[in-house]
Amino acid sequence: MNLQFPNSTITAIRREQRIAEISAWGASMKSFDNSATMSRAADGQEVRGDLDIGVGRGPAAGCPEPVKLSEEAGWPRSRPAATIRSSWIPQIEAAIRKSSDYFFRVQYPEGYWWAELESNVTITSEYVMLTRLLDIPIAEKRSAIARYLFKHQNENGSWGLCYGDGGDLSTTIEAYFALKLLGEDPGSEPLAKARAFILQHGGIEASRVFTKMWLAQFDQYDWHKVPSMPVELSLLPPEFYFNIYEFSSWARGTAVPLSIVLCIRPKFRLPGSLCLQELFVPVHGKKLDSRINKLFFVFDRIAKILEKRPIRKLRRRAIAAARDWIIDHQEDSGDWGGIQPPMVYSMLALHYLGFPLSNEVMAKGLKAIEDFCIEDEDGLRMQSCISPVWDAALTALALLESGISPEHPALEKTARWLISQQILTGGDWQFKNSSPPGGWAFEFFNSRYPDVDDSAVVLNVLNRFSPQRSDGLESANSRGMQWLISMQSSNGGWAAFDRDNGMDILNRIPFGDTEAMVDPPTADVTGRVLEIMGICGYDCSHPAAKRGAGFLKNLQEKDGCWWGRWGVNYIYGTWSALRGLISIGEDPKSPCIRAAMHWLKDHQNEDGGWGETCDSYRLPELRGQGPSTASQTAWAIMGLLAGNEEKSPEVSKGIQYLLRNQEPDGTWDEIYFTGTGFPKHFYIRYHNYRNCFPLMALGQYVKKLGQ
Repeated sequence: MNLQFPNSTITAIRREQRIAEISAWGASMKSFDNSATMSRAADGQEVRGDLDIGVGRGPAAGCPEPVKLSEEAGWPRSRPAATIRSSWIPQIEAAIRKSSDYFFRVQYPEGYWWAELESNVTITSEYVMLTRLLDIPIAEKRSAIARYLFKHQNENGSWGLCYGDGGDLSTTIEAYFALKLLGEDPGSEPLAKARAFILQHGGIEASRVFTKMWLAQFDQYDWHKVPSMPVELSLLPPEFYFNIYEFSSWARGTAVPLSIVLCIRPKFRLPGSLCLQELFVPVHGKKLDSRINKLFFVFDRIAKILEKRPIRKLRRRAIAAARDWIIDHQEDSGDWGGIQPPMVYSMLALHYLGFPLSNEVMAKGLKAIEDFCIEDEDGLRMQSCISPVWDAALTALALLESGISPEHPALEKTARWLISQQILTGGDWQFKNSSPPGGWAFEFFNSRYPDVDDSAVVLNVLNRFSPQRSDGLESANSRGMQWLISMQSSNGGWAAFDRDNGMDILNRIPFGDTEAMVDPPTADVTGRVLEIMGICGYDCSHPAAKRGAGFLKNLQEKDGCWWGRWGVNYIYGTWSALRGLISIGEDPKSPCIRAAMHWLKDHQNEDGGWGETCDSYRLPELRGQGPSTASQTAWAIMGLLAGNEEKSPEVSKGIQYLLRNQEPDGTWDEIYFTGTGFPKHFYIRYHNYRNCFPLMALGQYVKKLGQ
C-alpha cells in the first residue's frame, strides 16, 4: 500500500532529516582522525571516478610537455631565512610546486585552462528529450547516456541536484523519462525504485514548471495547467515598466523562445509504452501561500483566456518579433547565451515555427549543443555551460599568487589569450548602461552577455603583467575597468550581467518557480569588483567604492557572514566581501571585518578544513556547516589572510588540511558541489575549483609570511 503525504508534510520531514543529518555529521567530526578523512576521500574517488575534461591525471591531448619549475622557468627564488616563519614552509612550497606543475602540464596550447562543469542529470535528460522532439537519431549514443544516468542514481532510486542531497523530484522524473525514451525497461529495479521515489514525493503534479513544460510537449501533461508566458511580451519596448529586459539575462534568453512554444502548445505523440501515466498521484489542489501568489494566479488564468482568443494580427507580430530576437541573439558559433536552457528552447521554438534542421540557424545550433557534450568511461553527458575564461583567469591568478612570474611563457600566453577574449561589441546590458563595451564572458562564445564576475577576475590577472610585454594590455585594462565600474547598480552593488535588474516580484510569477527571474546585486560579485578596484589604486574615497562598501555593510548578516550567490554559500560570500572591503581600505580591525573573521573561525571543522552544504540555501541555520572541501577551505583561509590572520591557529590548521589532502600528482579531490547556478535549485561542481583555489590560498599564505 502506497501512503501519500501532503507536499507540505514531506517538505517538513525532509527539512528535519537534513538538519539531523548535518548535526550528526558535525558530531562525528568531534572524534576526527586523519584516517577517517583519507577513507572518506577514497570512498568519494571510488564513487565519482575521474570526470575531468582537459585536466586529467596525465597531459591533455595536444598540450605541451610538463614545465620543470626553476628560477629560469619563473619559480621564485628562495626567500631569506629571516622571512621564514615556520619550519613547514618547504613543505608548502613543495605542494605549490606540485600543483603548479600539474597546471602547466594540462594547459591548452592556446593558453587557457578548461575543466568540466558538472551539474545534475536534467541537462542530459533534456538532451535526450530534445533529440526525440527534433527526430534526431541517437541510437549509437543510447548506451553511453544510459550508463551516465544510472551511474548518478542514488541508492533510494532518485537523482539529486548535487552530491549527497538525498534526491530531487523533478530531476528524478526527467531522468526516469529519458531512460524510458532510451529504451530502458520500466520494470527494471533502477526504474522501479525511481518510480517509487517519484510517487512518494507527489508525482508529476508536484514537479517544477520546466519539467511540466517538457512533458507537455510529449502530451504527458496538460498544457492548460502550465503557467503562461504571453509571446506578446516581446513587443513591449524597454521603456515600459515591465518588459523582457527586466528579466535576468538567462531568464530572458529562456522566456523569449519558450513564449513561442507556449503559444503553439505542440504535442508529440508517443507510443503507449513510453507514456508516464504511472507517475501521477491524486492531488487536491495547490495552496497559494500569499496574496501576491494568488494575484499572479489570477493573472495567469486571464492570460490563458486571452491565449484562446488572441488578437491575431498582434499575435503574428509578436511571434515574428520573438523569432527575430532569437535569430539575432545567436552567436556565430551557434550558441545562445552560452548556456543550455536558451540553446535547447531556441532550437525547439524555431523547430515548431517550421525551421528544418538543414536551416543554417538550426544546423549551427545543433552543432553548438553537440559541442557541450562530453563522453568518457562514465558515459555521455551534456554540460549546462562551459567555462574556459573563468577557469583560465582563476588558474592564472592562482599561479601568480603562488609566486610564478608574470614573465613565465605559459602565463604570458594566457594573458594574450585573455586579451583576445575581451568583448568589444554591444549586448543586452546596454539597455540600462550607455558605457562603451569592455567586459569578458564566461564561455568561448557569448558576446552579448559579458559578466561582471569574470571581468573582475580577468582584470585582476591582467593588471599583474607588463604592458611592454603584452600587446593591447593597457587598452584592455582601461576599457575593462571603465565597463566594470559602469555596471554598478543604483543601490551601490554589482550584479552578474545587468544593472538594476532586481524586480524581485518576477520571482513570484507562476512561470518563475526556480526563483531566478532577476539578477540583483550580490555581496560576492560586489566584493570581487571592490577587490580589483583596490588593486588598481581606488580607495573608499572614490564614489563607486564608497557606495559599494556601504552596500556590503548593509548586507552583512547579524552573525558577521555574507550570503553567497554564485558559490556555496556563506563561506564563499564572506571570503569575497572581506577581500573586497579590505582591498579598498577598510580597516581590518573594524567591527564588520572582525565579526566576519570570528564567524569564519567559529565554523572551522575539527579536521582543520571548512565546508558548507548546498542545503544552507534552503536552511540558513546550516550556514558554514558541512564536510570539509578543498575549495571552501581555501576560501576561508583567503578570507582570514585578508584580515592579517596568517599567524592564527585557524589558518595554520587550514593549511595543514590542504597539505594533508593533496594528491601525489598535485591535485585535490572533491566530491561535493561548491558552485551555485540558482540557489535552492541548481548547483555546479566546477572541476577546477578543487585545484585552483587551494593553490591560490597556499600562495597567499606563503606571501603573507614573507612580508
